[in-house]
Amino acid sequence: MTTEENAPRRIKINQQNLYREEVITDLKVAAIRQLTPVKPNGEPDKSRKLLFFGQTQLITEHGPFPIQFPIEARNLHEALEKFPEVMEQFVEKLAEQAHEMQRQEQSRIIVPGGGSGESKLILK
Repeated sequence: MTTEENAPRRIKINQQNLYREEVITDLKVAAIRQLTPVKPNGEPDKSRKLLFFGQTQLITEHGPFPIQFPIEARNLHEALEKFPEVMEQFVEKLAEQAHEMQRQEQSRIIVPGGGSGESKLILK
């Protein structure tokens, strides 16, 4: 090993991609994370747009399932208005992905003695 390989790695913070995070919630169902772009000195960076992420929990038979999804919006009011529709679309997409994964799992060919997941074909 060289000295470079043993040296501790230093992280670098991208100071041109900083955001201040605020969470807005109704304390019941919805939370919206608002990410406001800021300059390295902490002042708002008006050259970049706000980012919004919705957060909620789905109640399943296995307990609460937290979800987070992006919301395309220009301001908080628009994000609040779009929250229910975007959440429903996201949940539908999650359900489709889960059904597809289940379908793929059920369509796998089971080979006796192939517990490792590798199928083995023996010709005699």
